[in-house]
Amino acid sequence: MSSAPILDNKDPGALSVFEPTALLREARRQKGLPIAKVPALCILDPDGDLVRRLRKSGQAKLSENWPCYHTDLYEFPLAGEPAAIVGCAVGAPFAVLVAEELFACGCCMLVSLTSAGQINPMGNPPYFVVIDRALRDEGTSYHYAAPETFAEADPHIIEAAVRGLTDARLRVHVGASWTTDARFRDTAGDIEAARNKSALAVEI
Repeated sequence: MSSAPILDNKDPGALSVFEPTALLREARRQKGLPIAKVPALCILDPDGDLVRRLRKSGQAKLSENWPCYHTDLYEFPLAGEPAAIVGCAVGAPFAVLVAEELFACGCCMLVSLTSAGQINPMGNPPYFVVIDRALRDEGTSYHYAAPETFAEADPHIIEAAVRGLTDARLRVHVGASWTTDARFRDTAGDIEAARNKSALAVEI
């Protein structure tokens, strides 16, 4: 047994017994839905603000063929290309469930865009933080990757995101985020530890 029993018997490289395609197949059967792809670019909007704004402005249309049991998917044009957005997928377990289903339905690029708390302030908000690494203080990621302090992002994607935000003349910083499952259990010691690991922000 390891020093953290929750990590026992974790093998991120092993194949899963239960695949998202199986859940989606049954959802389509039960709901009488056809097989349909989602746009290649999808967005997770944990706060739900973007979804509400797109709906209110009439820019987003509810997808009638999205088979997820738990969420609604809206499609809208973004820079002349089709995109999709799912609101209120909060927390790693739920966000990963939705992400797995999106990728199984044809998503190629998934962006999570949300608000966060400041750990090491980089000036007065609002500003964007492009997360280049995440301090892993949640359990879901250990089902996908071996234990490490940080999950590292693809530097090419980081570069593209920064370039896009900078071209749009938006304030942007690159740095680490502290990812936690328990917002109301963040102690002063937790915050100081994240600050000492150079985390700029904390998010669920």
